[in-house]
Amino acid sequence: MGENEKKYLTDAFNSNWIAPLGPHVNGFENEMASYLDGGYAAALSSGTASLHLALKILGITERHKVLCPSLTFAASANAILYEKAIPIFVDANKENWTLDIPSLEKAIKIYNPKALIAVDLYGQSCDYDAIINLCNQHNVIVIEDAAEALGSTYKDKKCGSFGQIGILSFNGNKIITTSGGGMLVSTNEDFVKKSRFLATQARELELHYEHKELGYNYRMSNLLAAVGRGQLEVIDDRVKARREIFNRYEKNLSHIDGFTFMEEADYGKSNRWLTTLTVDEKECGISKTQIIDALEKENIESRPVWKPMHLQPLYKGCDFVMSENEDVSKRLFDDGLCLPSGSSLVEQDQNRIIDIILSLIN
Repeated sequence: MGENEKKYLTDAFNSNWIAPLGPHVNGFENEMASYLDGGYAAALSSGTASLHLALKILGITERHKVLCPSLTFAASANAILYEKAIPIFVDANKENWTLDIPSLEKAIKIYNPKALIAVDLYGQSCDYDAIINLCNQHNVIVIEDAAEALGSTYKDKKCGSFGQIGILSFNGNKIITTSGGGMLVSTNEDFVKKSRFLATQARELELHYEHKELGYNYRMSNLLAAVGRGQLEVIDDRVKARREIFNRYEKNLSHIDGFTFMEEADYGKSNRWLTTLTVDEKECGISKTQIIDALEKENIESRPVWKPMHLQPLYKGCDFVMSENEDVSKRLFDDGLCLPSGSSLVEQDQNRIIDIILSLIN
């Protein structure tokens, strides 16, 4: 948090605009739309709420098939179940861990899905030219889950602006935060208007409370939007800090046999939301779990990468389209490690983390 967040929050508090809606909500929406170089935005209570409303607005209903990467956080897939649709999981590619395009093409041809949720994993953009070209050929709706990728780009266009609808998250661990919150963004103004309507209990424009559709309590409060406005002003600084953190880890650890850092695709720029790598125990002599445990002993938190959805008990029995020769998502989970990556991580503390890892190798 910085001084501007405090200034905007104090303004919201002093104005008595406490509940959902208010001038800071409007300001945050307009500023985010401008940051994404056009379109419209609706500030909501979470990225998950944004994803749920995106599916509703785009007509996803019971028995529709929806493609989703297996290697992602559960929220990407859970929203599909909210609408009683059928999730079908697609493998990752080996290089930058995002959707594997050959696997996606195979899944489209086999299942004839209604929609695809494309996830910009750990800040790395998907290959949207290939994805949108494939989906347009087969009339598949594209939703961009950019929850982890605000500040990232694909061919100089900002993540969150691809597909019919994009979604953002401002959860406490994201590159900018409102403590909890999210946004639905689109160049289609009607989609965004519909999301605001559904997010405010689908209340009709009547003096009394009139409801013809099922609605939700998904709007962001004016207080949280005030924090978001201050955070958005420093998004470029946050991206710069995360990329420097990634580069420092890579510089000091990439020489170790068996350590492979998540590649940055040549078609875009990642915000490096988290520094992620794989640890091949056979090559380097230690496992990712040993690293996690060694850091934990020093009260330093690190984590495995996301457990793939097709391996989760909740999604047992769901179809999974694997890459040609191996289950890449499973291998990335088996070997994958997320290192401390917060924007406020100072070089001295990062060097301490690096030294602990090097001591294990030595």
